[in-house]
Amino acid sequence: MCTAATYKTKDFYFGRTLDYDFSYGDVIVITPRNYSFKFRHTDDLKSHYAMIGMACSAGDYPLYYDAVNEKGLGIAGLNFVGNAHYCDCVQGKDNIAQFELIPWILGRCASVKEARELIANLNITNTPFSDELPLAQLHWIIADRDEAITVESVKEGLRVYDNPVGVLTNNPSFDRQMFALNNYMSLSPKQPRNSFADGLGLEAYSRGMGALGLPGDLSSQSRFVRVAFTKMNSVSGSSENESVSQFFHILGSVDQQRGCCDVGDGKYEITIYTSCCNADKGIYYYTTYENHQITAVDMHKENLDGENPVRYPLITGEQIKMQN
Repeated sequence: MCTAATYKTKDFYFGRTLDYDFSYGDVIVITPRNYSFKFRHTDDLKSHYAMIGMACSAGDYPLYYDAVNEKGLGIAGLNFVGNAHYCDCVQGKDNIAQFELIPWILGRCASVKEARELIANLNITNTPFSDELPLAQLHWIIADRDEAITVESVKEGLRVYDNPVGVLTNNPSFDRQMFALNNYMSLSPKQPRNSFADGLGLEAYSRGMGALGLPGDLSSQSRFVRVAFTKMNSVSGSSENESVSQFFHILGSVDQQRGCCDVGDGKYEITIYTSCCNADKGIYYYTTYENHQITAVDMHKENLDGENPVRYPLITGEQIKMQN
């Protein structure tokens, strides 16, 4: 499935893995300030903050999986199958289709605080983009350099959770993901002390034993615990290269290899791409399953006052540097 995370050194970083058994033809899309976002149930957004992210392009409309705007606010949508619930239009509400949520928020909001206020009147509708692109069952992490929240549209209504770890995976609901961390409160990056029983000369026979019990499987709950532990204990320098490198190492702790998650019919879920966006500078970094070299796209090198989205196809072939 997918894992999203935040990270902060001198700058703020936001990114995710997208794990699936096939691709929709993903491209990096920079949407400038004067591209007109057309919404199904409310007025078009003709002028807005510029944004960059990974998307499936349907015509000229960017269907963003994750994106960051020029103010440093980021959003990622992750699979929430079986729990996501969208509604018919409700009079007096801001009726926004599931696929419109990312541009609707990033186009208007400069911070999580502003996003909270906008979401207060939100109703996520069950309007598909098209017959060929039906509704995706998602929940979202929204983050800036100061805080993060998780947004879930479920049968009981719209839920907004504070997200103190800045991590999101898939099922179960976010409150249950957070509660599960209680089961791992004894884990530590430090070596353990013997508290098993008095009189037994038990010793640590290897480095890293403070993390014994940290789950290593590919389930969404286990990935949440693993990335939360890795991110919350992560240490790096504050330079751009050090920060970006460390972010990819954090998400690398849940990388999915072809063959380990069999979804039937000879198909396997893999980490199709991993992203890391410097939200302060608007630089979108990525790797793909077949290309481990980090590639970057800088939104500020494009005309952000334009009207047409700028697309960059992913570099998917492995890039190997021969040293001799």
